[in-house]
Amino acid sequence: SEIDQLFQIFRTLGTPTEVTWPGVTQLPDYKGSFPRWPRKEMKDIVPNLDRDGRDLLTQLLLYDPSKRISAKAALNHQYFLCRNSGSPEQRP
Repeated sequence: SEIDQLFQIFRTLGTPTEVTWPGVTQLPDYKGSFPRWPRKEMKDIVPNLDRDGRDLLTQLLLYDPSKRISAKAALNHQYFLCRNSGSPEQRP
């Protein structure tokens, strides 16, 4: 269901707050009664992804659209720039 999908997101990215997404409490479907989950560490979510990949994923998955990386900036992210400089196993 939609609420199950929403709660899966909250369990992974943390339940949004005014700190992580200014204005979220004013959205029409926001419920102050939503369960509060803390944000999980990206390295725990995708342990095999290198540091640049985790950084990009973190920037793509920000709740606040004004802070989320743009598609153009994402394509120019270090993660894509270093793809030919060694295998993923060689990068921290």
